[in-house]
Amino acid sequence: MAGPLQGLRVVEMAGIGPGPFCAMLLADMGAEVLRVERPGTRLDRHDILARGRTRLQLDLRAEGAAETLLQTIARADVLIEGFRPGVMERLGLGPDVCLARNPRLVYGRMTGWGQHGPLAQAAGHDINYIAISGALHAIGRSGETPVPPLNYVGDFGGGAMLLAFGVLAALHETQRSGRGQVIDAAMTDGAALLSAMMYGMKAAGQWNNQRGENLLDGAAHFYDTYACADGRFVAIGAIEPQFYALLRERCGIADDPAFDAQLDQARWPLLKLRMADLFRTRTRDEWCTLLEGSDACFAPVLDWDEAPAHAHNRARGTFAEVGGLVQPAPAPRFSRTPAELPPAVSPLDADALRARWATCQE
Repeated sequence: MAGPLQGLRVVEMAGIGPGPFCAMLLADMGAEVLRVERPGTRLDRHDILARGRTRLQLDLRAEGAAETLLQTIARADVLIEGFRPGVMERLGLGPDVCLARNPRLVYGRMTGWGQHGPLAQAAGHDINYIAISGALHAIGRSGETPVPPLNYVGDFGGGAMLLAFGVLAALHETQRSGRGQVIDAAMTDGAALLSAMMYGMKAAGQWNNQRGENLLDGAAHFYDTYACADGRFVAIGAIEPQFYALLRERCGIADDPAFDAQLDQARWPLLKLRMADLFRTRTRDEWCTLLEGSDACFAPVLDWDEAPAHAHNRARGTFAEVGGLVQPAPAPRFSRTPAELPPAVSPLDADALRARWATCQE
C-alpha cells in the first residue's frame, strides 16, 4: 500500500456509518486495518466504506475470544470502536484492559451522544445528534421544516472525520510521551464544532435563528440553486462584489438597478423570483457554456451518475472504478506519498497480518 500512513496498524471493531468511514480514511492513506466482525458476516462488494481492510471474524462472547483479540491489540497502534458506552468493557476489551496490554495504544471511541451525559445510553441516529447542536434547525427553507442533510453533518463530518483527526493528533502526542490515550468522539460535539462560524456570525449580529433568511442558507438571490429550462439545476455562490458583478454581466442584468443593492436583505425575496425567471430561460448546459469556469461562482448541480463523468472530476481522478463499482477516490492528495485506491479486501489474511505486525513490533 502507498500513502503517508504506511506502517500504521489499526484494529477496527466493525460497525455502521462513521466508524467504518473513519477506518476507510485511514486505510485509504496506507494504514493496515484489521476489521473484527461477527462470524458469518458476508463481504458486500457494494460496501465502499469497507474497502482496504483485512477481515477477522471472531465471536467476542466466546471463551478466550477477548484474549485472542488482546494479543492482536498489543501489536496495534490504534483501536476504533463505535458501540454504546460500556459494551467494550463488558466484552473485556475496555480502554483500561487494552492500555494495560499496550500502553501506547490510541483508543478511539465513536458515539452519537458521547461517553457520558444524560443521553449517553440512548439510541439515536445522525438526525438526532445534529438536532441538539443547532445545525439541523438552520438547514431548510424559510417557513418550512428543517431538512435532514443526509448524514453528512453528524456521521461523517462531525463524527468520522473528527475521530480520524483525533486519532492522528493522539498519535502525534504519543511520539513525545510514549503513552496512548482514549478519544471520546461524539457526533453532537462534532456537529456543534462544524457550526463554529455560524455561532460566531450570530454573536456578531450577522446571522439569526430564522432558517432560510441568512446569507448562506438560500435566502440570498446570489447564493442558491435555480431550476433551468430543462428541469435541471444550477448552483450560484457569487458572494464577493467582483464575482457578483461578473454574474450580473454574464446574465445580462448588469444595467438593471434592481440588482445594485446586493446585501439589502429586504430585496432578496423579489430578486430571487427575478433570478428564478432568468434561469428558466436556458437549459443547464446552456448556462454551463455561459458561466462555468468563470469567476461568477457557478456550477451545475449534478446527480450521482453525472458527477463521476464531469470533466473536472475526471481530470483530477476524483472518482475511480474498481471491479465495476464507481466510488470516490482517496482524498486529500499528497505530493510525496500519494495514496492509492485500496482493494475491497486486503490481499493479506488476518493471520498473516498479525504475524507481520509481530515482526514489525520486534
